[in-house]
Amino acid sequence: MIKENRKPIHLNLRTIQFPITAIASILHRISGVLLFIIMGPILWLLKLSLSSNNEFYKIYNFLLVNYYISKFLFWITIIVIIYHIVAGIRQILMDFGYLEQTLLMGKISVKVIFILTILLSVLSGILIWYPLNRP
Repeated sequence: MIKENRKPIHLNLRTIQFPITAIASILHRISGVLLFIIMGPILWLLKLSLSSNNEFYKIYNFLLVNYYISKFLFWITIIVIIYHIVAGIRQILMDFGYLEQTLLMGKISVKVIFILTILLSVLSGILIWYPLNRP
């Protein structure tokens, strides 16, 4: 008797419906990787800007010439940091038992982190694009 192998030959990722908790977990990991990648150039620019006045003004002028692109990249970086922190706090609260580890609580807490991320992103965007100390 021949056993039939019913394993899928290939996995079509476009047809898989991930639960919202899985999406939040994947986004948290992606945000962590992005932060790891982004911090290298940021620290390099900081080191360069602190090395001499000449280097500082080179970086300042470069950022000033590319003003809107620089602000946009700064805003994206802030959004990634916001999401990673908010999702990390959720994970810590679940790990220490302050939030139940049930599917319902997982769905509610994920919706809360998405809403908080959107609100804080909009607030940071307003503060970046329309600073309070305008002349």
